[in-house]
Amino acid sequence: MRGNAIINSKNAGNTGLQLLAATPDLHPPSLRRRPSAVPQRPPKMSSFSCWVLPAALLTLLCCPGSAEKAFEVYIWPEQVVVESSRSLEVNCSTNCAQPESGGLETSLTKTLLASQARWCQFLISDISQDTVLLCHFTCLGEQQSKNATINPPKQVILKLQPTSVTIGNPFTIECSVPGVAPLESLTLTLLRGRETLYNQTFEGATVVPQEAVATLNVTAHREDGHHNFSCQAELDLRSRGGGIVRSISEPQVLEVYEPMQDNQMIIIVTVVSVLLFLFVTSVLLCFVFGQHWHQKRTGTYGVLAAWRRLPWAHQAQVA
Repeated sequence: MRGNAIINSKNAGNTGLQLLAATPDLHPPSLRRRPSAVPQRPPKMSSFSCWVLPAALLTLLCCPGSAEKAFEVYIWPEQVVVESSRSLEVNCSTNCAQPESGGLETSLTKTLLASQARWCQFLISDISQDTVLLCHFTCLGEQQSKNATINPPKQVILKLQPTSVTIGNPFTIECSVPGVAPLESLTLTLLRGRETLYNQTFEGATVVPQEAVATLNVTAHREDGHHNFSCQAELDLRSRGGGIVRSISEPQVLEVYEPMQDNQMIIIVTVVSVLLFLFVTSVLLCFVFGQHWHQKRTGTYGVLAAWRRLPWAHQAQVA
């Protein structure tokens, strides 16, 4: 009985050799199938196997530490507003199991309160201006850092334009806070006495200090002259480790006048009264001076005429 074996050097998705066992030939030579004259095509290699293996090798070679989580640095509080010449406690930490070094960098006076391998606590003193704190740690030769900001309270400025207005005319209330961040945590409130006239919030997260401005156009009323105008700025830093900081502007007074028509009537009546007084005064003066001048003339000639008539009158009486 005859048999044969077929050996393939490659197959789809395999790199080893595959041995196919030969089956015995049970047919007589006359009934045996002749080999086909059409040549058989070699098996094709799958495209998936062409790129999966190189990609896996490249990942292993280039990213040996991809399974390791990158360490992070934390600082708390991240942002806070502190009164001038006051102090603040700051915590600096990391999630690295064994950091090689770490600390806090600042231009202000700092005092180390406590420390462990993964955290340290400092006391920042003599705060007088906007300051950036830098917390840093080194882990497995890599250094990471995180910033925090300390700000003194900002001045709130209120302007009334114009400062004097007639009833019924418009005027503008403008409140501004220079160099404040973050704007999305700020609320400006315009007040007339204790009454809230307008609230304005700001959108868009930004770490760069910017000027915040709130403007309101109002029509003047008579009671506006009886109250002070002010502006309150509220900065909510609770999400960053701080608190709610409130600052208020200096009060401003608005001078309110009556409408121009009433004023014109008062002016006209006053002018007419003055002119009438002057006219009457001038007439009286003219009359007084005229009488005086007339008496002066007639008085002189009357005495002379009487003096001349005296002898004749005396003689007439004697006769």
